[in-house]
Amino acid sequence: MDARQAKEARRMQASIDRRMADGRIVAMLRRDGFQGRLYDSFVDELVRYGISVLRGWMHSGYIFDLVAQRGFGLHPHELDLEDLATDSDLREELATMTIARALPRFRRQAFIDRGWSPEGGASITTYFMGACAYDFPNEFRRHRAAETRQHRALRREKELHQPPVSTLSVAQEVVGNMSVLDELQEINDPRIQAVVALTLDGYSQDEIRDLVGITTVRAVEGLLYRWRTKVKQIQRGDLDD
Repeated sequence: MDARQAKEARRMQASIDRRMADGRIVAMLRRDGFQGRLYDSFVDELVRYGISVLRGWMHSGYIFDLVAQRGFGLHPHELDLEDLATDSDLREELATMTIARALPRFRRQAFIDRGWSPEGGASITTYFMGACAYDFPNEFRRHRAAETRQHRALRREKELHQPPVSTLSVAQEVVGNMSVLDELQEINDPRIQAVVALTLDGYSQDEIRDLVGITTVRAVEGLLYRWRTKVKQIQRGDLDD
C-alpha cells in the first residue's frame, strides 16, 4: 500500500469511527425520545457547529455552488456576494434563521423517521448541514425580497417627501454646507456628529437610524433638534456680542 492509499484508508477508518460514535450518541438520545437535557445539549453543539460552517460557506460564496448542486439556482448578484463577504451580522442572521427552520425537519427525518444511520455514509453533522443547505435558499430569497421592499419603500418615501426647490443660489448652498462641515468639528458627541454628517450627505432618518444604531427615528429627530437648538443659541449669542 503506497502513501496515498494509506492516507485514504486512514480517512475512511476515521469516517467509520465517527459514524459509529454518532450511532452511540443517537441511541442514547432515542432512549429519551429525542428531548430533554441531553438532547438540548446535543442540539446546542450542533447549532454552534452549523452556524460556524454556514458563515464560512456564505463568506466564500461556496453556499451558492452547494445549493446549485441540489437544484436551487439562486444566481446571486455581485452585490449579494459582496454583502455576504463583508457583513458579519448578515451572515449570522441568515445562518441562524436557516438553522432554526432546518432543525425541526432534521429531527423528524434523521431521528424520528430514522433517516440517518451509521451505515448511511454520512456523519450526523454532515447530514445536518445537508438539511441546512435545503433551507438556505428560502431564507436567502426572503432576505433578498425584504431588501427589495425596503429599497422601494425608501424610494417612495423620498419621492413623497421631496424637499422644496431651494431658492438659494448654488454658491449660497455650497457656503451653507461648508459652514455645517466646520461646525461638525465642534461637536463633541460622536453620535450627534454622525447624525449631522449623514443628514448632510442626504441619508434619510430611517437609514441614519440603522447606520448609527439608534433605536427609533424619533430619537434621530431629537438629536438633530438639540443640535440645531444649540447652534441657534450660539448664533444668537454671537449677535448679542
